[in-house]
Parts: sequence; C-alpha cells; structure tokens
Amino acid sequence: MNSVMADLPLDQVRTLLAVVDEGTFDAAAAALHVTPSAISQRVKALEQRTGRVLLLRTKPVRPTESGEVLVRLARQVARLERDAYAELGLSGTGEPTRVSVAVNADSLATWFLGVLTRVPEELRLYFELRREDEDHTAALLREGVVMAAVTSSPDAVPGCSVRALGRMRYVPVAAPDFTARHLGGPLEQVLLDVPVVTFDRRDDFQDGFVRRLTRGRSGASALRHYVPTSEGFVDAVAAGLGWGLVPEAQADPLLRTGRLVGLAPDRTVDVPLYWQQWKLDSPALAQVAETVTATAAEALRG
Repeated sequence: MNSVMADLPLDQVRTLLAVVDEGTFDAAAAALHVTPSAISQRVKALEQRTGRVLLLRTKPVRPTESGEVLVRLARQVARLERDAYAELGLSGTGEPTRVSVAVNADSLATWFLGVLTRVPEELRLYFELRREDEDHTAALLREGVVMAAVTSSPDAVPGCSVRALGRMRYVPVAAPDFTARHLGGPLEQVLLDVPVVTFDRRDDFQDGFVRRLTRGRSGASALRHYVPTSEGFVDAVAAGLGWGLVPEAQADPLLRTGRLVGLAPDRTVDVPLYWQQWKLDSPALAQVAETVTATAAEALRG
C-alpha cells in the first residue's frame, strides 16, 4: 500500500466535507473561518496524499467516487466525536445531534414520522430527512449524504448494516366516477388506454403492475399525471384524475367511505423495506435503529 495513504489528516478531510456541503470553496472558507486559499491548499494536499482527484470543480462542487469515500469518512468521524463528547459529559457547543436519513415518500406519509416522536428526548437528536424513492435511497448512503436510509434493497451498501423492516402493501384503486367512465372491461385491456397517476418521471410502479397483468406486453397508458407527493398522489386519484397504486394505510379509510374503489382486491403489490445504516458503534444510531424497527413492525406487514 502507498505509504501516503497511512495517514489522512482530519483537518483536510473535514475541509473536503465542508466544500461538498457548502457547494463552493468560498462558502466553505466562510463556514470554517479561513481564507479560500487555505481551503484550496488543504484540498490539493489531500488529493496529492491520496493520489486521486476528489472534487469535480463544478457549481456546486461535487465529489468524485473517491471523494465520496472520504466525505463518508468525515461524517462518520463527526458522528463518533459527538458520541464521545456525550459519553464524557462534555457539552461541546451544546447543539443537539443531527441524524440524516433518506426516506421514501410513502413511508414518510404513513409511518416514519412516528419514529421521530418515539426517540427519547434525552438523546437530543434532530433529524434531517431526505425524501427519495426507496429504489434510490441507497445511493445517498454510498455518497455519504445520509447515515441511514429506508430502502428496498436487501444488499448492504459497503460499510453499512441492513435489517428487514416489513412489507408495504399497495392496492390498485380509482375514484367511483372514474371507474364507471373508464374501467368497464378487463383490467389488462382498459388500463392500457386510461389516465394513470404516477409520482414522477422515474416512477414505473404503475407500469410494472400493468406489465404483470399483461404478462410483459405493455406498461400503463401514456396518458399520465405526475404528482410528486404521497398525499397529493392519493388526492389526485381520489379526485378522479386517474387510477393508481396507493399504500394500504392511505387507501383503507377512503375505501371504507366510498371515495375510492378497489380495482382488483387479489392484485395487491407488496414492497419489502429495509433499514440500512452506517456500521458505527454509536448509541444514537443504535437507538434510532431500534425505534425504526419497532415502529415498522406495528405499521408494516410481516
């Protein structure tokens, strides 16, 4: 191994993190109370020490793949330092601890906020939640942007542990008037041509449902509304804009009151969810993980 890799000066690693978080060298300099020249020199020294380009000098600055490794290291070191201060009874700045978590929109709308209310107040944690599709939350872990994530992948991100949370069930539904107007025939035929509600342009959940109905012949109709919030998605379906797959927890009250009707009770879709977090001996992270697991056990299907 190259000898220069044996020691990574923490001030340089922290500087790299500041540049990534602040977006520019000037903003990082202001945050760290040093000159932009000092920031540039530290980053260059770290790149020379590692023998790798760590930053793309774009606006905002972005880390390279090697840079992401060191950004993640910096965040983990900061997490361990805060835990050590707490265990030693040293208040530091007296600020509470930030826990950054990536969460998919449907979990955020149905069960995850309950986690925040159940974390013991004496831990003095505050949360920075990043909303992201469950298929993409793992990328934020790899990049070091978050320290934990609700994800659909059982494969652990390097440096992370993973545990199963349960299954979120989705039901295909539509408004009664929409159903009467558009859904008079077999689903595998009518869903090819009727309006559908999707979350955003990356969302192929409804398409996957139709592909299963048609045995891979086609996805959902091109007539689609993009509604990028979980609550807005449900409201759009209930308003009759199109059909959609809605989390069971959100659909059940509307099904009982008749605002929605089920399209195929035997065609529900279950999405397994997992909790991934950094492998750190951190009491705060351990407590959050236990609370997440307990809350999910009550809210999700086993």
